[in-house]
Amino acid sequence: MKRLLLPTFLFLFSVGLMAQSALADFVQNPLLKNANISLLVKDLKSNKSLYSYRANNSAVPASTMKLVTTATALEMFGPDFRFSTTLEMDGELKDGVLNGNLIIRGGGDPTLGSAKMGDQDFMNKWVEAVKSAGIKKVNGRIIANTSIFDQQVVNPRWIWEDMGNYYAPGIHGISYLDNTFRLYLRSGKAGTQTEVVRTEPEMAGMTFQNYVMSANIGSDNTYFYGEPFSATRTLFGEIPANKDEFAVKGDLPNPGLLLAQHFHAALLEAGFGISEFPLVDLFNTKVAKVIYTHQSAPLSEIITETNVKSNNHFAEYLFKYLATTKAIPATNKSAVSVIESFWRQRGLPVNQLFMNDGSGLSPNNGVSAAFFVNLLTYMRKESKYAEVFQKSLAVSGKSGTLTSFLAKSNLKGKVFAKSGTLAQVKSYAGYVETGSTTLAFAIIVNNPNGSSSEVVKKMEQFLIDISK
Repeated sequence: MKRLLLPTFLFLFSVGLMAQSALADFVQNPLLKNANISLLVKDLKSNKSLYSYRANNSAVPASTMKLVTTATALEMFGPDFRFSTTLEMDGELKDGVLNGNLIIRGGGDPTLGSAKMGDQDFMNKWVEAVKSAGIKKVNGRIIANTSIFDQQVVNPRWIWEDMGNYYAPGIHGISYLDNTFRLYLRSGKAGTQTEVVRTEPEMAGMTFQNYVMSANIGSDNTYFYGEPFSATRTLFGEIPANKDEFAVKGDLPNPGLLLAQHFHAALLEAGFGISEFPLVDLFNTKVAKVIYTHQSAPLSEIITETNVKSNNHFAEYLFKYLATTKAIPATNKSAVSVIESFWRQRGLPVNQLFMNDGSGLSPNNGVSAAFFVNLLTYMRKESKYAEVFQKSLAVSGKSGTLTSFLAKSNLKGKVFAKSGTLAQVKSYAGYVETGSTTLAFAIIVNNPNGSSSEVVKKMEQFLIDISK
């Protein structure tokens, strides 16, 4: 009996040493030994924590925060949920003449006119809907109603450098064209000033203070600065030299108004009469007579785009829409309250969640590895939508933000996760499918003594080591 116990003890001891060695190699590496790290790996079959380092300490998560947003939306609304945008009319309709207004009532849909998904022919269907309602002339105007969300369209926890850029667009009650426009610049030889050529779409009255220079570079290094609803944008940075047209992207200052203008133009082209110019209604929550309802792509597709491509715009719309379950207009503060309440009721450590937005763009966010792993455990073991959630994640070496992650290792195709990147932040959270079991993991690193690419290599090696 004693002879059997000794080899077993030695085996377990050696396994324990290997586990400690993998963790020690990671956290004690000169690149990371001064960093703020939160790490946890859990075996979902045995429900045991295998590797833990400051697991309950919160750190800035960057885009891994999208896991919280998408999981909450999926649990609360289900994968088949669709956002609705309604066409409404007020006033009196008589003999084909509407003595009133046509209203586009925003429903928080991030996909309207999106290049990512959705019905690209929706405008023609809206025109046909107006025709089917018996309207030939409007003695009034097209009104874009954005009252579902409040008017704090830029999160106060975002940094000034981000505001005005396509990856941090304003979150209005109506989203249109991904709330993004393209500005085309012409560049000359390196070191010379660029010229503004045009915008796509055209935006009447928009002005640009352009300080972008031509440079011997191969990609866009331009930043927009500007406030929501303002028709002025300032540009700094560089673009490649000697380009007749080079596109840089900024956020639409007033997407609801642009949609109303485009709808107005489409109706005029189709032969309708409209007496007044379009405008935006920020506050009227009273619904008029609905003549048509436009629906988005299903939530399952929206969260997949959000997680696989790390779409900030979609994430922020999901985040703010969650607040509509509490009150309208939806606010950032209410969204946080809804999310915290939801996961507190399911036993997650929300005292380790410091959430300010839905995308992870804010450097004031904080989440622990323990919270992420608890969330991942719940979504795998208790959620009705476990399969939908996993399919919304990028796959190592194959898709989205994980296309190059672990691509040359034996974990290619076996890690389903969300990545996160900000200045001095790198994080991953998700699942490792080892064959015999599934690991839920979260690794958050803040302020390493090295580059993001160096940190990624250490994270890859850690995951490889613990999966042997």
